[in-house]
Amino acid sequence: MDQLQTIDDQRAWSRAAHMAGKRIGFVPTMGALHEGHISLIAKARAKSDVVVASVFVNPTQFDNPEDFAKYPITLEDDLAKLKAAGVDAVFLPTKEAMFPDGYCTFVELVGPLTDKMCGAARPGHFRGVATVVTKLFNIVQPDVAVFGEKDLQQVLIINRLAKDLDIPVEIIVGDTLREPDGLAMSSRNRRLSPASRQKALDLTKGLELARRAYKQGESTSLKLCEFVYNELLIHEGVEVDYCDVVSLRGFEEKDIADDTCFIAAAAFVDGVRLIDHVHLAGPAIPVAIDE
Repeated sequence: MDQLQTIDDQRAWSRAAHMAGKRIGFVPTMGALHEGHISLIAKARAKSDVVVASVFVNPTQFDNPEDFAKYPITLEDDLAKLKAAGVDAVFLPTKEAMFPDGYCTFVELVGPLTDKMCGAARPGHFRGVATVVTKLFNIVQPDVAVFGEKDLQQVLIINRLAKDLDIPVEIIVGDTLREPDGLAMSSRNRRLSPASRQKALDLTKGLELARRAYKQGESTSLKLCEFVYNELLIHEGVEVDYCDVVSLRGFEEKDIADDTCFIAAAAFVDGVRLIDHVHLAGPAIPVAIDE
């Protein structure tokens, strides 16, 4: 597995791969890798001849400096996992290379994709995401890029970004992977104590209860969101950042849910921000719920 430290090195590697007629798959990450990331690499491998992964904790997408400072860094373990997964090259840029002194250019989407959920709760977050992803696409020049569905709003934004800016990359979406207890896999889970993890699992339970209620005929969004609030707000140290019912058709919030909708929520659990969602007409989340 090639380890590429500079932008020039990555561009040269990608140029050589394309000259050899190879199709490049790309999985951008911020490190602290888990099985969800590895599943994205497998998808990239299935759609390409060679796979590049990047490890870069992007400072421009953190609205809270303390959150950035606490993001887990596990590079040695990440490199071992990427090598075991069959990654051909890993791009390891520095903050100074990606955002040198004097940097002042950003990519920003406007409209329904960014005016709700994490877009409203974390001002500037998706501007940072869109900017770094555009830069990475320009550097790596992938034919295919794979992102996880757990970050559904992000996936939709990146797909729109590629279309609007005529970036010739195919966006592939990988399924949300969950821990055996149902908690969505996330690099942030490493920061949860055992007690905090039990609280975090109630985010998953609330979403699944809302999905079940919808299947049984409840369609009022406010009542569906109450299932999430009722599970989480019984705990000290838990704050619900948002809970929204949104249609994939136009990405609009709905007062009355239908089969195009998903319910998404974000919560701070003892200071750790977690997100999750479920499609209301979709399959169950495999989480134990006390009846």
